[in-house]
Amino acid sequence: MDDESVDAGAAVVSEELAGFLREAAEYRPVTVAGCGCEDCGGRVFTVWVDDVEGCAARECVGCGGRAFLADSAEVWQEAEPEVAECPCGGDEFEAAVGFSLTADGSVRWVTVGLRCGRDGAVGVYADWKIDYAPTDHLLREV
Repeated sequence: MDDESVDAGAAVVSEELAGFLREAAEYRPVTVAGCGCEDCGGRVFTVWVDDVEGCAARECVGCGGRAFLADSAEVWQEAEPEVAECPCGGDEFEAAVGFSLTADGSVRWVTVGLRCGRDGAVGVYADWKIDYAPTDHLLREV
């Protein structure tokens, strides 16, 4: 996968959010995967994050379908997640995950980026380091 593409089968990501996640990765190679609801295909979510534990989950605004992002399910019980909120007060987002890769293609960092549905602002709401292998499964967990 290259910097411009989305993980096969994932939702399309706005160029604004994808570009933001690529810039957030600075010099590291990154793959961006958009979040899409598996139940209804929706692309607007309420998102819970815990940047201390390194985890995030999303709930589709359209149908209520829920999913963990990357390996979040593994630490969710220890986490204290809070609903992500934009500075404008909005809490419904387009969501995408930036996966920073090592030279051999393993995931080293997970970065959760959100684009506010109210004012269009983009930001990183959580990121965490991955220190195990293999990591291929993470690219499908969005």
